Amino acid sequence: MDPAGGRGARARRGTRPAVPRSRGAEKGAEKGAARSPERGRVAGQSSNGAATPRAPRTDAPPARGSRSARRAPAARELPAGGAASGAEAFLAPRSRAPAARASATPRSVAAVPDGADAAPARRPPADALRLREVLSRLSLAREEVSGASTLVNRVVSHLIQAIRGKDSCFSSIEPQNAGSYYERVKISKPNEFDIMLVMPVERIQLDESDDTGAFYYVSFKRIPKGKGWLKFLEEDGKLSAFEMREALREIIKQEVKTIKDVEVTVARKKPGCPAITLQIKNPPSEISLDIILTLEAKGSWPISTRNGLKIEQWLGTKVRKNMRFKSPYLVAKQNKSEKVLRGNTWRLSFSHIEKEIIKNHGNSKTCCESDGPKCCRKGCLKLLKYLLEQLKMKYPKELEKFCSYHVKTAFLHSCVMWPNDSDWHLGDLDHCFQRCLEFFVDCLQKSQLTHFFIPQYNLLSLEDKSKHHFLSRKICHELNNGFPVFHENY
Repeated sequence: MDPAGGRGARARRGTRPAVPRSRGAEKGAEKGAARSPERGRVAGQSSNGAATPRAPRTDAPPARGSRSARRAPAARELPAGGAASGAEAFLAPRSRAPAARASATPRSVAAVPDGADAAPARRPPADALRLREVLSRLSLAREEVSGASTLVNRVVSHLIQAIRGKDSCFSSIEPQNAGSYYERVKISKPNEFDIMLVMPVERIQLDESDDTGAFYYVSFKRIPKGKGWLKFLEEDGKLSAFEMREALREIIKQEVKTIKDVEVTVARKKPGCPAITLQIKNPPSEISLDIILTLEAKGSWPISTRNGLKIEQWLGTKVRKNMRFKSPYLVAKQNKSEKVLRGNTWRLSFSHIEKEIIKNHGNSKTCCESDGPKCCRKGCLKLLKYLLEQLKMKYPKELEKFCSYHVKTAFLHSCVMWPNDSDWHLGDLDHCFQRCLEFFVDCLQKSQLTHFFIPQYNLLSLEDKSKHHFLSRKICHELNNGFPVFHENY
């Protein structure tokens, strides 16, 4: 027999003919095709055609919506402890597919302990048009921005010249813009500015003051020549942050009196605040200018930062390496965990790195450039900041411990968890904002928000668990009800 013919015969024997449908099956199909009155009734409508009232929404998890296929997987859980290895686990490898198109069934965020309300389950996204309307209101008018920044620059320029000539220790200071205004994520009004007065220091030794990896004692390996540093050194050789800030404050208090055509006053000290705050009259409003004394520590980053800044999958290994070549900053900040508050501690600051990250935030080099694709990352950050700002105005006592840096840190972690530009389509603002919020709520419920650069440092103190749960409940309420707080003042 011909081999080819044999194969053909076997193929024919292996093919089963299609079974014709029986008459009973056909009748069943016809009967199923005719929709009954009950099945044909629209959801939310009674049998007589009248609409049934809808129950009001609560802070409890809403039912899953029909658009759940657009939901991204729930945020990975943070480690129970604050160890660096735990932080790496929570930033474990993730899918390269766009999160907005994920088809897997997501799991809801863990419930709040102590009987508090649970976080929202996946739900249809908030009204995208309403969120874009809120963003448009938050945009700053160009004329208003230009006038405020010009006034601030005049004041800062005058003070810099005076400070350099008053004290030899401050002769090398350089102003550096910081904060949300210069990151292009300022909201509402250009009435708050941050300026860092950066002093480069070499041959210094950093000794940790606690186990957070964020606070340090600073001492000189060799005291710089020709500098009046001795008056700022304590008996054990530590550089006093308190004494340096007070000296700078006295110079500024005297110099603001000599500024012409502008009324500038130095505000009262705020407990625990590293800034010297100036109030600049700018009728009909007032501008707040925070001046922050900053040391630029020449040398490598402390060991506590080794496993932080996990941006390899987001911005690239080369970008991370270049950023770590930049000198870390130290600001005059009291460590409240010390038994005796002596005012000689300095806290690590990476505001200059954060500004660079937010400015160049795309996984691709052309993201949000004039001729490149646009994303919604900055829009999400603005909405996060605005939501916290509005809730703090509504509940000032309960939320006094929270600041914009908490939501900024949660946002940066979200960018790492969803690193691709396709995860942040401009048209998916509602979905991306909800995803960031759910991650932040998860952090609040666990009282664990890892510092972006220092993995062992938890920004949420375990002593304030009740406040964390309070904020998580309020955010869940806003998320479940279309963010009414966004529209209360309009």
